[in-house]
Parts: sequence; structure tokens; C-alpha cells
Amino acid sequence: MSKMNRVLETYIMPLAGKAAQQRHLQALRDGMVLTMPLIIIGSLFLILANLPFQAYTDFLTEHSKLKASILYPYRGTFEIMALVATFGIAYRLAESYKVDALASGAVSLAAFFVGTPFVSYTIGENADGTAMVETAYQTAMFTSKGLFVGMVIAVIATEVYRKIIQKNIVIKLPETVPPAVARSFSALIPGFGAVMVIWALRLLVENVGDFGNLHNVVTVLLQQPLTHIGTSLVGTILIFILITLMWSTGLHGATIVGSVMTPVWLTLTTENATALASGEPVKHIVTNEFNDIVFVGGSGTTLSLVLAMVLFAKSQQMKQLGRLSIGPGFFNINEPVIFGMPIVLNPIMIIPFILAPLLSVIITYVSMDIGLVAKPIGIVTPFTMPPVISGYLITGSVSGAVLQLVLMVVSFGVYFPFFKMWDKQKLIEETGASIDRDRSPVKEEQQSIV
Repeated sequence: MSKMNRVLETYIMPLAGKAAQQRHLQALRDGMVLTMPLIIIGSLFLILANLPFQAYTDFLTEHSKLKASILYPYRGTFEIMALVATFGIAYRLAESYKVDALASGAVSLAAFFVGTPFVSYTIGENADGTAMVETAYQTAMFTSKGLFVGMVIAVIATEVYRKIIQKNIVIKLPETVPPAVARSFSALIPGFGAVMVIWALRLLVENVGDFGNLHNVVTVLLQQPLTHIGTSLVGTILIFILITLMWSTGLHGATIVGSVMTPVWLTLTTENATALASGEPVKHIVTNEFNDIVFVGGSGTTLSLVLAMVLFAKSQQMKQLGRLSIGPGFFNINEPVIFGMPIVLNPIMIIPFILAPLLSVIITYVSMDIGLVAKPIGIVTPFTMPPVISGYLITGSVSGAVLQLVLMVVSFGVYFPFFKMWDKQKLIEETGASIDRDRSPVKEEQQSIV
């Protein structure tokens, strides 16, 4: 392990350090960290509304209004993730350019709405018998589903905004005007330019090609290739790599890939359930529940990473993040660690985030193929079902539970050296900040007096 750590620190760390200092990557990471408190709050209520106990689930099904009420805080936190991140990324990027960060964040948020389509729907009839039509934004675009578009828009809008500012193409008011009013007028021309660029981009996408709107670009580009990949070992490996790659850039990989593959996977789940009911052996390995076995703790098999934080973290940041993430992690909710560490756009942690699921897919597929572990029997479990229990229920065998324990151990071994390197970096930052505080002018003056 120490040899691996030396290799990582010698070769990987310098490259990752250079990438981490890139202005736009820093802004993307720092902006998304702004969503972390909301994600943790939302996670608690998401767990509460989806506890994997049949009696509790049946009770909430019978009292749908109660479940909807429990989910209010979740919808008010998780479901505005893209909006908060867009504002935060633009704010941090503008801050790095030393231009008005607050105005840039507001302009970028407005640009996000300009680039987001809305839908029309009939809510009734007017007095003259004509349809009463309303328009509204699709709130799904405000969640992690719209995060990638929000990231792109934040960067583009801020770049346009700051270039116009730096070229001094602004409205200047007399010095007697209050500073807040002067700043708002200074942002008028740059803000107009940023909004016009996003508007033009939206019109281009809507009228050229088959994308429909900006938010569909990634899905449309991936749809046809995914439908031809299939459920072989190689195809499954490619699908899971794609899911984690997308997550590592802030895209909800499971949702985007799932929109194409879930119908295929669910068909295979049904065929396995039918075979089991008929007394025949199940045939399919890769079903909709294959994901639940492999992704122990959520996409990226991050429960092992959270356990490493709880047990071995030296930096205060990683210790606290581990404590906050361990509860949601046991229920397969890992947004706190993905966006809080963050793993997104983190050149160090992206490597194990992709590698751990890759090894887990290979181990799971091969062990089921050779008969060492039972195949999924067609039982669909709630996504919040804790690991080991879900492995047993999905396969109907203790071998499924044991498999998930093995995957956790393997993933722990993959994550640990990278985590230690990241934790060490955070500890150095914290120690340096502490030294800087100790050397503050006031304290130095007090020490000189003594």
C-alpha cells in the first residue's frame, strides 16, 4: 500500500494538482459544494419517505398525502440543485476574475431559465368555451438532470459577462449615485450580452438537428449507441463506465443512461420472475436489479469510501463529511459525498470512482455466470434497501449478500490510497490555515509585547 501511495504521490498528484488549479474546474467544484447542505437535508427526508419496510411502505401508499408532505423538504432542496449550482459556479468564476460576482451569478441564473424549455398545458375552459392554457417550466430540469446544462451556461454566461466588463463596455453613472445602484446599471450591458448568447444557443439547438432543446443534447447523443450495446459483459462494463463518467462531470448518469436501458433491463427482470414462477432456472444476469447489487451505497460504490472517511480520516473536513454521509450511504444515497468531497471534477477521486464499479461489475458478472453466485430472481427492491439485505433479496440467496460484502472490500481497497492522498491534502490545507491564523498581525503584535 505504501508503494502505491508513493506512486500516486509521485505521478498522479502533480498532474491532479495542476488540473485542480485550473480556474474553471475550481469554480465548478466550489460552486457545486454550495449545494451540499441542501443535499444532506433533502437526503434525510428522502430516506424517511422510502424506508425499506413493507408495513411502512404500505402505510405511506395508503396515505399518499402524508408521503407527499414528508417529501416537501426534499423537493425544496434536491430539486433546485441545478439552480443553486448554476448561481454558485458563476459566482465563484466571476470572483476569480475579480468582477461583480453577485451580478454574474444572477445573470447566469437568468440565462439558465432562458435556455430551459417550458411546456404548455390545459387547465380548463374559458367562459367562451376555448381552452385555458398555462405554461410552466419542467421542474425536473432544476434537479441534477439539468446540472450539466447549468454548469455549461454558468461558464459561458460568466465568460461573456466578464469580457464585456473588462473591455469597459458598461453604463457609467456619476459618483453621487449610490454604489449598489451604480453596480446594477454597470451589469446591464454585460448581462444583456450573456443572456443573448444563451438565447441564440437555444434557438440554434432547437432549430438544427433532432435535439429539441439544450437539455436533450446529451441524451440524444447517447441514445442510439446505448441501444446497441446490449447486456453482454463488455456492453455492461461500457454502460457502467459511462454512468460513472457522467456522474464525475456532474451529470446524473443513472438517470440519463437509465432512460435508455431501463426498459431493456426491466424486460429481463420480468423474464427472470416468470421463469422462477414456472419453476425454471433464471437466465439473465444483467437486469434492472444488477445495478443495486453493484452500486453498493450508490453510483460509484461509494459506501466503502464513506467508511474510509469515518474510520481513517485525519482532516476535519473528511471526518465531518464521513459522519454526515454514512447514514444516507447505507440507504444508497450518495449525493453528499459526490458533491461534498467532491468527486465531481476531482482529478484524484474520479479514478477510483470509475475503477471500483468496473471491478465490481466484472466480479459480479463472472461469479453469476459460473454459478458461484445466484442470478437475480426478478424481485424489485426499493432503491433505499441497505446493502447485503438487498443482495440477499435480489438473488434469493445468501450468496448475493456475501457478494456485496466482497464488493465492499474490493472497493475499499480501490478507494483507500486515493482517499488517503486527498485526505492528506485537506489536512495540509487545514494546518496551513491554522498557521496563518496564528501569524495574524494582532497575534504577532501581542507576542512582541510579551
